[in-house]
Amino acid sequence: MASRPDTAPRRPGTLRRELLVLVGALVALLVLVLVGLGVGDIPLSPVQVLGALVGHGDTVSDFVLGQLRGPRVLAAVLVGASLGAAGAVVQTVVRNPIASPDIIGITAGASASGLVAIVLFGASGVLLFGVVLVGAVAVAVLIAALAWRRGITGNRVVLVGVGVGAMSLSVTGWLLTSGSLQQAGTALLWLSGSLNAVDRTVVGALLVGFVVLMALALVQSPRLAVLTLGDDVAASLGLRPDRAKVLLLLTAVLLTAGAVATAGPVSFVALMAAPIARRLVGGGRIALGPAAAVGAVVTLGSDLVAQFALPGVTLPVGVVTGLVGAPYLLWLLARGR
Repeated sequence: MASRPDTAPRRPGTLRRELLVLVGALVALLVLVLVGLGVGDIPLSPVQVLGALVGHGDTVSDFVLGQLRGPRVLAAVLVGASLGAAGAVVQTVVRNPIASPDIIGITAGASASGLVAIVLFGASGVLLFGVVLVGAVAVAVLIAALAWRRGITGNRVVLVGVGVGAMSLSVTGWLLTSGSLQQAGTALLWLSGSLNAVDRTVVGALLVGFVVLMALALVQSPRLAVLTLGDDVAASLGLRPDRAKVLLLLTAVLLTAGAVATAGPVSFVALMAAPIARRLVGGGRIALGPAAAVGAVVTLGSDLVAQFALPGVTLPVGVVTGLVGAPYLLWLLARGR
């Protein structure tokens, strides 16, 4: 009788390395969090930051962390972690290193739905969050339906996703030109991927959603590992490949939608985080946890650069991730087949 996919043996050495990479990424993230909470017009020392975090801060540090910097730093961490985990899932299911949510149209579809809510209905906050979730799922269903041919195959998903993404960008362009000047300004800032004015309620919703969806992704990770062996092998091990792919992709879509609803489309984080984590871990591991941690490090680090690289100018975080991610994508395309 074939063994079940979720009970497959794991190599202790590889697991140990994955744990070390995860711990290293979390330590780097902690350092960036302390920097992000401490620097600014009202500088705070690490002692003040830690004191405020454990409930022993003064009035100034409590206000700065609770109202100004804390929500932004938490949003950067959650957005990056969500995109990193989503990218790892999509790339593994589709078995293509460029098949991140940015490339296959999920991010563009979520952005278009969010823009419809902003321009036509003036939505913001939790309402915008909900509209983006629904829009992302609808676009994902459309991509899956168009790409389905006796199952979900990698190249078809990528090509169909690129086409659906182009359609979504057309909708985005039309909305930008048809809205008022004020609506266009708000929409452009959101579309660039910005953490400049995050909504605390939305960040709270993203926190809850990330915890639930990340737990679901980790529970499904053994099946994700089996899918890397191919559909025939997965089926011989008792797994239903198409059903597993749908559930995994739905998890990735919701993670992406939550990130887009919070900060807009922060480009290329989902593309970069998982390959970096897999290269660090090695051994063919999917490395969902390290991918999420690397995504958080990339996003928070990019946001700090966006805030302080140019004196007096605060850039959207998506501008910085785009400057890093675009050359990475070109490198992937140049070295691939």
